[in-house]
Amino acid sequence: MTQPPPYTPPPPAGPPPAGGGFAPPSGPYRPPQQHVPPTYAGLPAYPPPPPGYVPHPGFVPPALAPNGQPLAGFGDRLVAWLVDTAVATLLAMVLFFPVFIWLFYRMFSEMMTASLDGTVPQPDPAAMMTDFFLPMLLAEAGLLLVMLVFYWLYHVEYARRTGQTLGKKVMKLRIVPLDPAAPLTRSVLGKRYLVEFVAGMLVPFANYVDGFWQLWDKPWQQCLHDKFAGTVVVKVAP
Repeated sequence: MTQPPPYTPPPPAGPPPAGGGFAPPSGPYRPPQQHVPPTYAGLPAYPPPPPGYVPHPGFVPPALAPNGQPLAGFGDRLVAWLVDTAVATLLAMVLFFPVFIWLFYRMFSEMMTASLDGTVPQPDPAAMMTDFFLPMLLAEAGLLLVMLVFYWLYHVEYARRTGQTLGKKVMKLRIVPLDPAAPLTRSVLGKRYLVEFVAGMLVPFANYVDGFWQLWDKPWQQCLHDKFAGTVVVKVAP
């Protein structure tokens, strides 16, 4: 059986031809390599979706604020509100719990004081009004005033620095103006305060309507105090 002759490499390229053109290559011929998309961790590289691609009908993209950040959901805002309410309740207990304890102690001590003959005197309605109910009403009015001042300092002055209260920091939320180019000012947060706290404390059930308004508001999922102030609440990155 005849063996094929051994492969002999071509001679090195010489000078270019006198008539111009290109010299032949000096090595063996190699076909051009095709570009292969890179792969990651052994996974194939998938091409981008073709033009006109329609996602699955059940896919719902997240609602976005005008600045492009995702809007905060009702559950996240509710938990943030519970945290802020716990802070306010703790302050109220620290300030006014001793006052209420003193009022109740004074009332019951006078009611249980026996006369010299061993009988328990009947309570005097006028004395009870002067000694207990009137101080109780004054204490409640003082509590309301103190809480309104606290809410202003907490939800306006403190939140103005970063757009967050403690509850919103825990839930990674932030108050931003509806207009992305507008700053978050004291005036904007003051409008939120008037609807959320002043009207919420003075008008029955106003705070419930204000809070639940987000569930059906479109497209920015705003509560009433957001709509009045021109703000939205967004979810921020951790």
